[in-house]
Amino acid sequence: MQAFYKRFLCIRSLPVPIISAINGPAVGAGFCLALGGSDIRVAATKAKMGLTFPKLGLHPGMAATHFLPQLAGPQVAADLLLTGRLVGAEEAVSLGLVARKADDAFAASLEIARDICLSAPVAVRTTLETLRNKQNIGLDDSYRREAEAQAVCYPTQDLKEGVTSLQEKRKPFFDGH
Repeated sequence: MQAFYKRFLCIRSLPVPIISAINGPAVGAGFCLALGGSDIRVAATKAKMGLTFPKLGLHPGMAATHFLPQLAGPQVAADLLLTGRLVGAEEAVSLGLVARKADDAFAASLEIARDICLSAPVAVRTTLETLRNKQNIGLDDSYRREAEAQAVCYPTQDLKEGVTSLQEKRKPFFDGH
């Protein structure tokens, strides 16, 4: 799993700012990509975001437990990761999950990119390296811990129940096995 996480988030190695436009639902792995793979996130007014792993009977992965507390703090991270609740764009801005909300997230993202392009390229690149280096502290440990915890969840009846209930469009019943 660690290798998968690293491949999935390899976008972080690009030497340019990564700006995500969240135009609709960003749930689970999709939101993890936005959290860990983006330097700046913009959400459309109607966007919904969340990490529903526990609602499926699975420990969060893809460095969600690493990046979410960095962005929003440990209390907000615990709230979102343990409840699996979805948040809208306005709440996402107030929690620090996204930088801005806009009717057209893609257009707003392009506006940010154009503004960045007006800055000195070396200063942008080195600032980005500094920010990402800070974010990378402990990242490999998070990959490892999440992979270990997910491996504990894979054989459980809770995971089976979570996936089945999603397919059947009903609330899951978890019994801790």
